[in-house]
Amino acid sequence: MFTTEIEVRTGNREVVHDLTGDCRAFLSDAGAEDGLLNVWVPHATAGLAVIETGAGSDDDLLRQLRELLPADNRWRHRHGSHGHGRDHVLPAVVPPYATVPVLGGELALGTWQSICLVDTNVDNPVRRVRFSFLAG
Repeated sequence: MFTTEIEVRTGNREVVHDLTGDCRAFLSDAGAEDGLLNVWVPHATAGLAVIETGAGSDDDLLRQLRELLPADNRWRHRHGSHGHGRDHVLPAVVPPYATVPVLGGELALGTWQSICLVDTNVDNPVRRVRFSFLAG
């Protein structure tokens, strides 16, 4: 298995950060042909989504997460910024992993699909993302 970890600076705002280019660069470095790409976020307050970006879907996702997981005082987990407890529930809704087939060294994504880091935690501006390629 070929693996590496990158750092992503998400800043102090909610973000859907496109990792697709990083995934492709990793596969190129790995000399990947056929197999599986696993993307993993080793954080308790971030997740990964395969979603269209650039046409408003990323903003729609963040809006829906705000509605589903509001940043208010309902959460028992209360350290950090106001409503931070919701960030610890996020990975149950947007999991911290994604696995995508790789065929001929290319991600087998649909036309509009991108692999994205979803981060609603404004208290943690730097994230780590691990890419692992398992040859088939």
